Amino acid sequence: MSKKNTKVKKENNKTKSKEIDLENNEVDDIQKEKEKFLRLFAEFENYKKRTTKERIELFSTAGQELMTSLLPVMDDFDRANQEIIKNKEDEIYKGVSLIQNKLFDTLKSKGLKVIEVNKGDSFNADDHEAVTQIPASSDDLKGKIIDVIEKGYKLGEKVIRYPKVIIGK
Repeated sequence: MSKKNTKVKKENNKTKSKEIDLENNEVDDIQKEKEKFLRLFAEFENYKKRTTKERIELFSTAGQELMTSLLPVMDDFDRANQEIIKNKEDEIYKGVSLIQNKLFDTLKSKGLKVIEVNKGDSFNADDHEAVTQIPASSDDLKGKIIDVIEKGYKLGEKVIRYPKVIIGK
């Protein structure tokens, strides 16, 4: 073999090795871009799930501010009905009850629910708001609800106002 052939072979080997290095670099670049794409795709999927969840939550509680502002009106209706019953004005009671029921049915159709609390139920700090404690008339009423001051309400499954109660001590 001549020096010229050996030199040409070395140059061919160098060229081939450069081509292999370039191909390896290109494969690495493609792999990096693929990983980057997969990460971006996963981030986008998480974003879509999060915004969908937020949108559903927003729709389910969209009327919360309005509902909360109407709760004192419902309380006023309850107080009015109690006073009308005391004064034995049946016709006025029927009219006020009709309006109260219509308002409550409208709010109920939008997801409002009354939290049922009765006298004699056990007090639970997670479910009730204690306004005060009074001495219980009997031992079986200690730690129990003596009276309900204000009704509690839920909007969907979220409590928007806890029932205010008096408990026995």
